[in-house]
Amino acid sequence: MNILITGGAGYIGSHVSNLLLDKGFKITVIDNLITGNKDLVPKKAKLIVSDIANEKIIEQVLTNEKFDLVMHFAGLIRVDESVKEPKKYNEYNYEKAKKFLDVCFKKNVNKIIFSSTASIYGNPKRQKVLESDPPNPLNPYAVSKLKLENFIIAKSKELDIKYVILRYFNVAGADEKLRSGLISKFSSHLIKRACEVAVGKREKLIINGNDYDTIDGTPIRDYIHVSDLADIHLISAKYLIDLGKSEIFNCGYGKGYTVKEVVENFNQILDKKISFEIGPRRDGDSKMIVANSDKFNNLFSWRPKFNDIRYILKTAVNWEKKIK
Repeated sequence: MNILITGGAGYIGSHVSNLLLDKGFKITVIDNLITGNKDLVPKKAKLIVSDIANEKIIEQVLTNEKFDLVMHFAGLIRVDESVKEPKKYNEYNYEKAKKFLDVCFKKNVNKIIFSSTASIYGNPKRQKVLESDPPNPLNPYAVSKLKLENFIIAKSKELDIKYVILRYFNVAGADEKLRSGLISKFSSHLIKRACEVAVGKREKLIINGNDYDTIDGTPIRDYIHVSDLADIHLISAKYLIDLGKSEIFNCGYGKGYTVKEVVENFNQILDKKISFEIGPRRDGDSKMIVANSDKFNNLFSWRPKFNDIRYILKTAVNWEKKIK
């Protein structure tokens, strides 16, 4: 199977690339390396450095080689930045992605796995959100992802296109072989910032808000290990190729942790305390977002391998030490 991966030099895309290569797939990565890192692209992968909206290059790539499907990871991911620069997020995550996909569809690449987000749910009314629950995005990042979801769904009704849309909850951790992990100078990711404090790269952790209606006043998130998420992509790819049926799946473990609970788990595995202070809420953040992932788990009889918050934290810290 031959797969085209956008954003394969990024955190999640590189983990998926490694797993696909481990399983004998052939992959080509397209990445502009603005937020991605060339060192994260596996050596066995073919790398094309290009913006996904460069129609001439994309058309050339799709003319030179036949791909069974596309995995689309490329995009901007910072909620706080999206609130300040909404036009930028619409351009990168929607307009450019739409251009790229239109070229794919024109060249008869008609199977796509799209990297979406649980942020589209906003503040769901249900304790564990279902794929069928109505979207209510609270920030431009989530809006841009939802717009591309709707574009793909609309195109699938118009053309012979099949898709799997994966709505990620909070992805964390690192490859246990430390081939890949999160590299970012400006990450807003809680676990990344806590790791930086743990290894001495950052003086203290800022907790954004402690006045939410939760057990300790801090937001609740559902964390999934990046290697389990990579496995979900592998299963989804096989499903699309073999059965060609379109689906939307939540990707989480179904257990939520407050920010303070994550910090306490860090303290336990490090045997020292993470220094933190309380800051203001971030615009666009939701109070609680936890997955109901029964749809994927039941369809594929899938069970995660790394559903352990402390294992997630340990692999994240080990990666941070490696890149220190």
